[in-house]
Amino acid sequence: MEDQATSVEDRVRAAQVEARARHISHNVRCLECGHQSIEESAADIAVRLRKVIRDDIRAGRSDKEIYDRLTTEYGETILYSPAFDAQTAVLWLGPVAVIGAIAGATFYRGRAKQRDVGRMADALFHGIPLTPSEHRMLKSLVLPPSQRRAWTWPSLWKL
Repeated sequence: MEDQATSVEDRVRAAQVEARARHISHNVRCLECGHQSIEESAADIAVRLRKVIRDDIRAGRSDKEIYDRLTTEYGETILYSPAFDAQTAVLWLGPVAVIGAIAGATFYRGRAKQRDVGRMADALFHGIPLTPSEHRMLKSLVLPPSQRRAWTWPSLWKL
């Protein structure tokens, strides 16, 4: 009876080790393949690393200790999500900076274009004696729909 309990405990322990090893292996990049995790790769180094991870788990090391050992031996590039530090700040902040720069430039160009069209419309009617309502009506005909701004506060006050 005790043998069966030990056998069940051993199987549960082996399943736990296997689950932890698979989780860690999914987060570690194959050094030979590059685009696969060591869990998916059949390369010799991936097989060796999977064995090292399982041995470390059986030895009682934590996930952090295993990741630290792998990065010490193979470098930061072995992990799919490198730590945020001075060396990897460009990897983490670069995409955000590029997207921000593109959004800023697009916004700036759009605002400059709006100002130019508005100035051209004002210059078109400059020197022509028009009442304010005639000026608004002609400007609404000249400006594209996105720049008419029919619902601004000054236009609502004049209703």
